[in-house]
Amino acid sequence: MASAAHKIDNQGNSSTANHPSEAVVVRFAGDSGDGMQLTGGQFTLSSALAGNDFATFPDFPAEIRAPQGTLFGVSAFQINFGSDEIDTAGDAPDVLVAMNPAALKTNVKDLKAGGLIIADSGEFSARNLGKAEYDANPLEDGSLAQWQVIHFNISQLTMDAVKPFGLGNKEALRCKNMWTLGLALWMFDRDRQPIIDWLNGKFAKNKVLADANIAALNAGHAYGETAEIGQPGSVPIPQRHISAADVAPGLYRTITGAEAVAYGLVAGCHLAGVKMFFGGYPITPASAILHYLSNLKHFGVTTFQAEDEIAAIASAIGASYAGQLGVTSSSGPGIALKGEAMGLAAMTELPLVIVNSQRGGPSTGLPTKTEQSDLYQAVYGRNGDTPMPVIAARSPADVFECAIEAVRIATQFMTPVILLTDGYIANAAEPWKVPDTGDFKPFPVSFLESVPEGGFKPYSRDAKLARPWVKPGTPGLLHRIGGIEKEVDTGHINYSPANHQAMTDIRKNKIDGIASYIPEQDVCIGEDHGKLAIVGWGSTFGPIHQAVRRARAKGHDVAHIHVRHIWPLPSNLGDLLKRYDRVLVPEMNTGQFKTVLRDQFLVDAKPLNKVSGQPFRIAEIEAAIEGELA
Repeated sequence: MASAAHKIDNQGNSSTANHPSEAVVVRFAGDSGDGMQLTGGQFTLSSALAGNDFATFPDFPAEIRAPQGTLFGVSAFQINFGSDEIDTAGDAPDVLVAMNPAALKTNVKDLKAGGLIIADSGEFSARNLGKAEYDANPLEDGSLAQWQVIHFNISQLTMDAVKPFGLGNKEALRCKNMWTLGLALWMFDRDRQPIIDWLNGKFAKNKVLADANIAALNAGHAYGETAEIGQPGSVPIPQRHISAADVAPGLYRTITGAEAVAYGLVAGCHLAGVKMFFGGYPITPASAILHYLSNLKHFGVTTFQAEDEIAAIASAIGASYAGQLGVTSSSGPGIALKGEAMGLAAMTELPLVIVNSQRGGPSTGLPTKTEQSDLYQAVYGRNGDTPMPVIAARSPADVFECAIEAVRIATQFMTPVILLTDGYIANAAEPWKVPDTGDFKPFPVSFLESVPEGGFKPYSRDAKLARPWVKPGTPGLLHRIGGIEKEVDTGHINYSPANHQAMTDIRKNKIDGIASYIPEQDVCIGEDHGKLAIVGWGSTFGPIHQAVRRARAKGHDVAHIHVRHIWPLPSNLGDLLKRYDRVLVPEMNTGQFKTVLRDQFLVDAKPLNKVSGQPFRIAEIEAAIEGELA
């Protein structure tokens, strides 16, 4: 999260760190109904309040409530927190909290050698062991010898803690995530009061549940404090304090990618001086954008949940035609459905922002997992020659500025714009330095309100090749609208070959020309020439950034280039890439951006692909760097 909190030079050095770097990776894992996402979220809050830098990775099944105790029903939440720059959720956990055998089996392989396992032995019954496909109890058979293991009956300890509140067994056991959180707060020297305040707010209408969960939280904390292990030969519960990160002064808050999209769109509309209309339809992981925007009506936001994806984008196009900025969002399957309407927005040359929170495909694919497989869809995925600007965010905090940029390009060039995030960015959280909106240059929209000298031509062009934006009903400015080819200048229907050639060229040249109005490509770490450039886009930023830092610390000649503007590409990018002997492109697909770079610049870009539904690990990119430079 260097962009938000730390000052990082182009050699990859943190200029603010004045203490030894320390970081810990913790993963909470259990059934999808065990509250692991909530536990992780509240532990994230405690990390933020402790002043740590952090990055999170929520990982959960597609089923709302998968069969209890099954391997495919495991929900996990990983957080990497520390005193220095944190760019990823961590390669491997130092601590694994496993609430049942299935959680242990699906996650233990990722745990560092010598790492700590904390397990709820109360859930390791013969029935649950069978569901997790264990032949014997791993807590007792020595199969976990390479790790430290602490196990005790968290379920029973929770039941004992909440017994005074008269809850049934089912309700009582729902408090065990708070017991576990209390233990984690003790282990890392965290204040319980913010969590207590949150619980009182969450259960304001049910004081019994609030008090029971607080009791469980306190009991878990006290258990760590008194080290009541109760198991002969068990490893003592460790305690560790992680110092606050040394960050630039300012106001910080925790933000997810979905939140950042919402705030960035609102900020962009403020800078443009227009109201926003959002037409959406629920889909994982994009649904949260609608949820957040629906709470921002006081900023001139209108939200509409349509009956389907096509109606959602059609309503947004209608809003843009009416003089507001239309916005819609979805994930890959929904974006596919919106394809014809996207062509309509391009044909009518209306501003529109389309947010694609990418997930694993094809079709329904992996609804809750992350991928970068929609880049071809974004750049090329419409019928006809229909070029559209594409912007890709690199992290939750970065989404805010990318959303503003999407609004700027859409309104200044009268074009639909695609903003790419992904499941990892949408769900993950990191600290965000709240910006001063005064630091952003306004780009006010100008509506045509009177007939210009020489008569009104709805498809006349300014220096950017943008046509005028006209509110319907403006006297003297009536014009044709629709998806059939427009006549140059007049906008009348025209099927002639020469006119279609001319309008196709104009639309292409307008989008190509945006390259003159975006920043030139910079080098994140390293020199602007050398043996190897690692070129990334989107959420691969964190693991690439750290891998390149580590490689350069070993003396390797390697640089990191991260591309925000996917289409059109920065004007200097081709020349920049040709200054390196080798170009490697890590991405979570089968090599889509690599192909775009080869096509546009004739560079021998090599792919490093991963399509597993999981983000890259730093070690994977480190190994690739070593291989390229061997």
